[in-house]
Amino acid sequence: MEMLLSTKGITICLFFFVLSLAAAIEIPLSVSQLPTITEQSHTQVAYPFDEDFTIKCEARGNPQPTFNWTKDGKPFNLSSDPRIVTSNNSGTFVIQNRGIINNFQGKYRCFASNVLGTAMSEEIELIVPSVPKFPKEKIEPLDVEHGDSVILHCNPPKGIPPLHIYWMNIDLQHIPQDERVSMSLKGDLYFANVEESDSRSDYCCFAAFPRLRTIVQKMPMTLKVSRSNFIKERKPKLLIPPESAGSSSSVTVIKGGVLLLECIAEGLPTPHLSWVKVTENMPKDEPETENFGKMLKIDQVTAADEGTYQCTASNPMGRARHEFHVRVEEPPQWLKKPEGGVYSVGANLVLLCEAIGNPEPSIQWKLNGMPIDGRTFRGRVSTREISLTNLQLQDSAVFQCEATNKHGTILASANVNVLNIAPLILTPDEENYATVVGYSAFLHCDIFASPAADVRWTKDDSIEPLSTFHYELNKNGTLEIRDAKKEDSGSYACWASNSVGKRAITANLDIRDATKLVVTPKNPRVLKSHSILLKCQAEYDSHLKHSFKLSWRKDGDELPVNSTEGGRIILDRDTLFISSVLLEDQGVYRCVASTALDSAEAETQLIVLDVPDPPEDLQLSENQNRSVRLSWKAGASHNSPVNESIIEFEENRWEPERWQELSRVPGNDTTALLSLAPYVNYQFRVVSVNAVGRSQPSTPSLRYATPPAAPDKNPENIRVEASEPNEMVMKWEPLKPMERNGPGLEYKVSWRQRGVETDWNEELVKKHSLSVRNVPTFVPYEIKVQAVNNLGSGPEPNITIGYSGEDIPDAAPSGVSVEVVNSTLVKVFWFGIPRDRVRGHLRGYKVSWWRTRSMLDGKRHHPEKHFLTFVGDRNSGMIPGLEPFSEFHLTVLAFNSRGDGPESSPVVFETPEGVPEQPRFLRILNFDKDSVTLSWGLPKKANGHLTGYILQYQIINETHEVGAVSNVSIANHSALSWRLAGLSPSTKYKFYIKACTAKGCGKAATEEGLTLAQGSKGSGRISDAVKPTPKFQPSEALEPGTEYTIRLVTKNWVDNNSIFEDVIETRGRAYAGIYEGISTQGWFIGLMCAIALLTLLLLTICFVRRNKGGKYSVKEKEDLHPDPEAQSIKDEIFGEYSDSDEKPLKGSLQSLNGDIKATGSADSLVDYGEGEHGMFNEDGSFIGAYSGSKEKGSVESTGSSTATFPLHA
Repeated sequence: MEMLLSTKGITICLFFFVLSLAAAIEIPLSVSQLPTITEQSHTQVAYPFDEDFTIKCEARGNPQPTFNWTKDGKPFNLSSDPRIVTSNNSGTFVIQNRGIINNFQGKYRCFASNVLGTAMSEEIELIVPSVPKFPKEKIEPLDVEHGDSVILHCNPPKGIPPLHIYWMNIDLQHIPQDERVSMSLKGDLYFANVEESDSRSDYCCFAAFPRLRTIVQKMPMTLKVSRSNFIKERKPKLLIPPESAGSSSSVTVIKGGVLLLECIAEGLPTPHLSWVKVTENMPKDEPETENFGKMLKIDQVTAADEGTYQCTASNPMGRARHEFHVRVEEPPQWLKKPEGGVYSVGANLVLLCEAIGNPEPSIQWKLNGMPIDGRTFRGRVSTREISLTNLQLQDSAVFQCEATNKHGTILASANVNVLNIAPLILTPDEENYATVVGYSAFLHCDIFASPAADVRWTKDDSIEPLSTFHYELNKNGTLEIRDAKKEDSGSYACWASNSVGKRAITANLDIRDATKLVVTPKNPRVLKSHSILLKCQAEYDSHLKHSFKLSWRKDGDELPVNSTEGGRIILDRDTLFISSVLLEDQGVYRCVASTALDSAEAETQLIVLDVPDPPEDLQLSENQNRSVRLSWKAGASHNSPVNESIIEFEENRWEPERWQELSRVPGNDTTALLSLAPYVNYQFRVVSVNAVGRSQPSTPSLRYATPPAAPDKNPENIRVEASEPNEMVMKWEPLKPMERNGPGLEYKVSWRQRGVETDWNEELVKKHSLSVRNVPTFVPYEIKVQAVNNLGSGPEPNITIGYSGEDIPDAAPSGVSVEVVNSTLVKVFWFGIPRDRVRGHLRGYKVSWWRTRSMLDGKRHHPEKHFLTFVGDRNSGMIPGLEPFSEFHLTVLAFNSRGDGPESSPVVFETPEGVPEQPRFLRILNFDKDSVTLSWGLPKKANGHLTGYILQYQIINETHEVGAVSNVSIANHSALSWRLAGLSPSTKYKFYIKACTAKGCGKAATEEGLTLAQGSKGSGRISDAVKPTPKFQPSEALEPGTEYTIRLVTKNWVDNNSIFEDVIETRGRAYAGIYEGISTQGWFIGLMCAIALLTLLLLTICFVRRNKGGKYSVKEKEDLHPDPEAQSIKDEIFGEYSDSDEKPLKGSLQSLNGDIKATGSADSLVDYGEGEHGMFNEDGSFIGAYSGSKEKGSVESTGSSTATFPLHA
């Protein structure tokens, strides 16, 4: 150890002087010391049902104490009776419950002694109770007269308290007790006066001793009550206390105990007992009385309860009194007990002993269990003090102080150990300590020394002193390092020294990182029935991972690790998942982490949002005829404030059990003044609304019926309808049930012809219509409808103008004329009919027309009638969609709501020629290297006399570039083919053909083709559309003796790949006979059947693919090679409009006919009327094609794709 001291190099120390070492540290057993009683028994009862009884006395000391006993102040030899069992090095002994053990009853005291002194225990009383028994005796019957006083004595046997006494009959039924019959504290049964009903022969007294588990019964007693010849009325006389005790008595009670004062009196009539405190007022807490007022009871007696108490027994005959002088006493209690300790040689000793009690206790000092002899004791002894100076080793002793009065004895011991030893460090050397950053570290150094030792701490080899604010040395030698930091790690040394010697130990300290927690999300707000996941993120020192524990708590209560509530709450280490959140899930959730060195907590508050609870306690006040105030108590808002409250009502007269909204109040208002309607039996309820939603409705309020009143309003929407000319049906919207205001609702209808001075016609009706017949046709009437009920009429009604029934017009428009605008459009004029001939509201005019013959061929046509409707009062209209170059008849009629009037006389007009329609087809019959032969069909409709054709062509290629357009005029209107020469070899052309009349040229049919290269055979392309169902297709316009390539392609295929191809040669007329019989050859028939079957199969596949939505290549081809005339027409009609899907061309097309102009009418669209299929609205706006003259804007192509154009008239 000397080597240790030198190597530490300690030069700077902290000093601490221990003033009283014994006060902080118990003397180690290795040090010689006085005996000390460590355990002892107190009052002991030897119950007869116990097997043995243990009397304890244990003590510690060095040397090991020996034990001696006294019984009733005399030495008691534990080996004197074989039933006593002892243990080595212990003062405890056991008495076996065999035979008679009464001789063991007494007061025992234990003494523990060694060479230094003797310790003494408090007295231990052993009580050996006897089995309580009532004596066997013969009890004579008691014969008394009615009204006498009787006492039945119990005289219970002695036993261990508590004692409970009961008076019962032989059937174990309690004897009834009251003011007249009662039991005293001693157990006697007192009768203030007896009655004949008290006669019985089985008055039994039972004494119960619960601690002895024993109940004993006294022999039954007989009481006979006979009728008296006179009434024995008398004033009260006290039986307890007896008159022999005088008018007063003294009572002593222990402080803290229970005061019981008893007064029992006899007399007739039965006396009444009352209590009063004579010397001063009763205690603040009024004492309770028991046993029908015969006993005064005060619990927890204090000095203030001392005084004189008086009981008074009174009846109409007089009264009797007794006074109790109550004195409160108490057993001894310590004010100051002597305290021992460890003292060094030469020190001074002062022991104090003070006690209080009533009577005042006497004090006796003892030394090692024996009274102190003042003649031999070298110190000073007084009643309350012992003192010794210059203590020596031989002065070690046990001093006892006993305080005694008549209520008990108390004992206090003080061990005075005089020692002279070098310091003993009780803490082991090389202890390892650890703490976390921010916590305090405690390095222990428990020392025992006498004289007291100086204690000092150093760290490592540093010569710097430990700072006083960071380090604190406790009284027991422990070094406290506050708010530890990482740099506090290291080796520490504790040094202890006194005049006898010195010692030292070392301690090692490690500083760990503190545990940190974060709970996410922070204070979440969750809707009820939704889910929430709480996560606890922890950081802790890696050295502490084996001791790291994590738990969850809700509102301070730990949550179980396993899932709860059927898996609704799942706790999985650092996560807490709550599904279907309930309102009771709201609270503070705390994540708690602990290691061997520290603990940390983090919390989050879960707030559950829900719709409000329903409002409660609906109350009605401020009742008026048309209003009432509704008040309610708002339900819990569940963390989302109430935005508004919706007040609903239900009435049981018109629509029972149907709740309707009446009013809304904002925010947290809980009252509303409601406006009500008369004659309604209301019931209200309230719904609260917050950001989450609506609450359940509240419990309905009481019903509130408003009194009836006259109507407040009249019917609305008064109108006149009629189905017959001389009839007028007046109709109106009936009042709603809530608007009736009272019983007996009717409608007072008044009417008169407008402009005619006459009285009002009136009629009361209950329904909401009135029909009046025999009125003039379509005459204006003034009409009023007023609501009436049993309590009066509604306000004066407004006048409404209505007309009587209509009839169809009886005149036709005149002056009908037609102005031809173009070949398909005319304008019609007429003069309207007079207003009086309309006989109703004029709805408009209808123009009808029909085609009678064609001007081209003179053929008559079956009349197919068309019409347009022109709404309103007008005298002209446009008729579109007519057939050009035709004769038409036209009529005009007026109509009203009743129907159509007569038609005007037909007007005949003719439409001029128009441009022809597109030729039916354009085909290439033959291609050569510089020429081509073209063939075309007549237009479907010539729309006039054909004057010829215009043939156009231009070079095209695959790069979106086109050449200039060349024109060829064909004046022969009957020509259907043309040979076009001067073309370039191996060049692709596009050809256009259109028919012309004097009016102009129509739309073009188109075709494309490729001229042959030098030296190639002529070729051309003829395209025919083949329907999927036929198995053969005839081809026209083929040249005899020419070789053709036949190719079959599907229209749906994008790349136009052929599915069949073969080469054939047409027969010349000169060789036709050679091949006439070929069709009869078998191989030819087989080949044709195979080709037909294959063609049918492939066409079926193509048809299926087409139905699945295959795409055509037509659009791309149109974009690449557009029709120049189509482009021109498009530009003229639509201006600068462009379709975003169209691809621009690199070259521009010139107009094929610069003279073509729009022939449409410049008139407004309102000039057009309504067709028979609703093509125009009533205001004349155009909404579709014209009835009876629909023309398709797309041209059917037989060989190539063509553009689609709108029609121009």
